[in-house]
Amino acid sequence: MKRYIREFKEFAVKGNVMDLAVAVIIGGAFGKIVSSLVADIVMPLIGLIIGGINFTSWKWTLRSGVVMNLGVFFQNVFDFIIIALVIFFMVKVIARLKRQLIKEEATGVVAPAPLTKDQELLGEIRDLLKK
Repeated sequence: MKRYIREFKEFAVKGNVMDLAVAVIIGGAFGKIVSSLVADIVMPLIGLIIGGINFTSWKWTLRSGVVMNLGVFFQNVFDFIIIALVIFFMVKVIARLKRQLIKEEATGVVAPAPLTKDQELLGEIRDLLKK
């Protein structure tokens, strides 16, 4: 039993598991933000542009009294599209940064960090003293 507990501890503290846990938590919070963006900002603007229509009130009642909430479905589709676009662009940016980092490591040339104000002033003082 102790062996299983030890193995579980090793598994749980590995970087990948912790990274996954953080990603799930941030993803959940991000999903709420995007849902609010779509429900509270995007859909009302679209409704206003096309004549003051409230999409969430779109319903289709079938003969048997079953109600299909089409507006809520459309809102969820917009949620998905916006989340997918943001993730797509994030993946593109991360891939570009990785390629740039790999290229810098391969050439051995890493861009120097920008100088701070103190470093710039010290450089100017050094140059003046050399003269």
